[in-house]
Amino acid sequence: MLVAERGGAPAGRDGAPPYRLVILDFDGTLADTFPWFTRVLPAVADRYGFRRPVPEEVEALRALDARGVMRRLGVPGWKLPLIARHMHGLAARDAAELAPFPGIPALLARLRAGGIGLALVSSNREDVVRRVLGPHSAGLIDAYACGTSVFGKARRFRAVLRASGLPSADVLCLGDELRDHAAATRAGLAFGAVTWGYTRAPALAAAGPAHLFATPEAVAAALLPEAARTA
Repeated sequence: MLVAERGGAPAGRDGAPPYRLVILDFDGTLADTFPWFTRVLPAVADRYGFRRPVPEEVEALRALDARGVMRRLGVPGWKLPLIARHMHGLAARDAAELAPFPGIPALLARLRAGGIGLALVSSNREDVVRRVLGPHSAGLIDAYACGTSVFGKARRFRAVLRASGLPSADVLCLGDELRDHAAATRAGLAFGAVTWGYTRAPALAAAGPAHLFATPEAVAAALLPEAARTA
């Protein structure tokens, strides 16, 4: 079932969750993959013929959207699907080295217990996502839309929304990148930006998301009714 049974107060009553479904990103939102990404990126750059970022410009890159990063490093657009496929293969190889951020397993459990359904849209592979999250956390997610192209999330968001049968006002997209925000906006959905992932907080804040979260605990505090937070 895509939408969890609502816990606590019924829909429309005070204390009910403000959203009935959260569509989650994976890399940089649920999983701490940025250190791994920076470690494998130089070899990927050499393989596909784009510029390696020098260490002192990494922070500047984290303030850009995906297209800005591509321009800065000279990544040809036609190579992007090849690069993405290769990166996903590396992630599958190294999945045992990857882990959720602290607080993420508890957040997923609390959202479900509070009556909020969970879906996941990611360019990463579903088998990698499930291995990194572990069987319990992965089992809390009702629907997976993985293998999405880097700039194809809006279409997947719309598909998840249609499958849920919910009005768009009941759905929140949660992610850590400016492209996630752009995709949610194109799909007509609210976006909650998390600041612990790839993109830096000032850049996310400047984009004007509906919510800006500094910790997983802040997500739970904003999205769950008081009864669920204190249960």
